Amino acid sequence: MNERLKELRKELKLTQQEFANKIGISRGNIGAYEVGKNKISDAVISLICTKFHVNEDWLRTGNGDMFIEMTKDEQIEEFIGDALRNEEDSFKKRLISGLAALDENGWKVLEDFLDSIQKKERD
Repeated sequence: MNERLKELRKELKLTQQEFANKIGISRGNIGAYEVGKNKISDAVISLICTKFHVNEDWLRTGNGDMFIEMTKDEQIEEFIGDALRNEEDSFKKRLISGLAALDENGWKVLEDFLDSIQKKERD
């Protein structure tokens, strides 16, 4: 499992420190897991699988795909949650706030605008 943990971290393009920060444990623990010095606890496996949408069977045994496919709704929910939690005064947060404030007419204007952009791209 230690090799798969390292493979996962590299696939995510994270350092040991960044990976550890995202799941709330020390960098030293990640290093010890990756070299096989320490056994990964069930709680840490659960954290990893939840945070990174990892297939637990793959992490434990190597069977199946590395990641669990997220639905479009789950992807949107995660994007919005991350933007609201982690972004101060970013464009992403302002955009979400602006979308939340739209009335029906505003949604129609936005839809027409996006349709016109897509039509130009197809032509």
